[in-house]
Amino acid sequence: MKINTRTLTYEEVLKLPRLKRQKPLKPSRLLATVVRIASAPTFRKIDFSYTTERMELVKGQPCLILMNHSSFTDMKLAYAIFYPMRFGIVSSVDGMTGILGKLMRLLGCTPTHKYVADLSLVHDIRYMLKVNKTSVLMYPEAGYSFDGRATALPRKLGVLMKHLGVPVVTVITQGAFARDPLYNMLQLRNVKVSAHVKCLATAEEIREKSVAELDALLDEAFSFDNFAWQRDHRIAVTEPFRADGLHRILYKCPHCGAEGRMEGKGILLTCHACNKQWEMDEYGQLLACDGETEYPHIPDWYRWQRDCVREELEKGTYRLDEEVDIAVQVNLNGICKIGTGRLIHDFNGFHLTSTDGKLDYVQPPTASHTLYADYYWYEIGDMIGIGNNEFSYFCFPKPHVSVTKARLATEELYKMKMARKAKY
Repeated sequence: MKINTRTLTYEEVLKLPRLKRQKPLKPSRLLATVVRIASAPTFRKIDFSYTTERMELVKGQPCLILMNHSSFTDMKLAYAIFYPMRFGIVSSVDGMTGILGKLMRLLGCTPTHKYVADLSLVHDIRYMLKVNKTSVLMYPEAGYSFDGRATALPRKLGVLMKHLGVPVVTVITQGAFARDPLYNMLQLRNVKVSAHVKCLATAEEIREKSVAELDALLDEAFSFDNFAWQRDHRIAVTEPFRADGLHRILYKCPHCGAEGRMEGKGILLTCHACNKQWEMDEYGQLLACDGETEYPHIPDWYRWQRDCVREELEKGTYRLDEEVDIAVQVNLNGICKIGTGRLIHDFNGFHLTSTDGKLDYVQPPTASHTLYADYYWYEIGDMIGIGNNEFSYFCFPKPHVSVTKARLATEELYKMKMARKAKY
């Protein structure tokens, strides 16, 4: 999938019309039927099936549907599960550009900026539920999973659940990540996909529970580990490209400590600093070709990298300071490439400047609990996204720069800053 792009100066971007909030449309049943029919070949190819739990408690009521986010296939799966029930979808602004965006609006989609506080989105969701009388599908992680586990969830989702006062349904997929992991450069694998659909809480249960109890329910529902699922259920991924791009997740060598020298290619992950190699087996586990296997389970390696980033932050040595290509989005007509600039990320947050000096944007560490980072974003390149409800800034660093590390640093820095804030 690609995105509409054009080249402008930053001054020209500032003159463009901003995104105007529109009330969500009631989903077109005809267009939903077209999507359902068009997705049927995918359902057959992945032999899709799903199980349900407590769904009799929903009884056709409009509900809030919270689905984990593994790949682009997720939206199709929603139509396999819930069609012909009408539901709107909370979508990212960059995903609703051009003609596709107009069609998505007819499907009941409403745009929002990822990882940015957006009170108008709450109004949109209430409008869909109370006025349009349709359910609402959200991906609370907002971004695709990197390491096969849940991306950090925003705190106090329970507050939203209390505010809406409708049943909450969770959809957790199995196999969607193994079929199309983000790091693997859009190369599909032959994996069966299934899902478990559960009424997490009825409207009455939501009224009775505290916000903390509701957040705990969500944390439990989103406590999956796709690599562990693949290993434990012996789901074989035999494709010879299964390690392609694995260095996007695993950017730091646990043997020599070098960063930015890893390469995932074929079935091998190689550190070009010390020449150590690991083979990725058919069940998603890593085995050193020679010597000790430090982390056979990929999420364990990922967690170790997080610990390393946290240590850098605590010591004050963490710093990202790189030249980047910059694109800006202000409406649903696409993104505008404005040239190059410099992105700095340290204990004070993000600081983005353009080479011509026209753009100077600062984002504090407490602005978001995580970072919009993506691999091969719209087939352009690895990307770090920052911004607010008016401007989205998409930064494309050089290949040696890990957007994964930037996300880990953002999450850990947010925790540190919020913990300090809570003390005072």
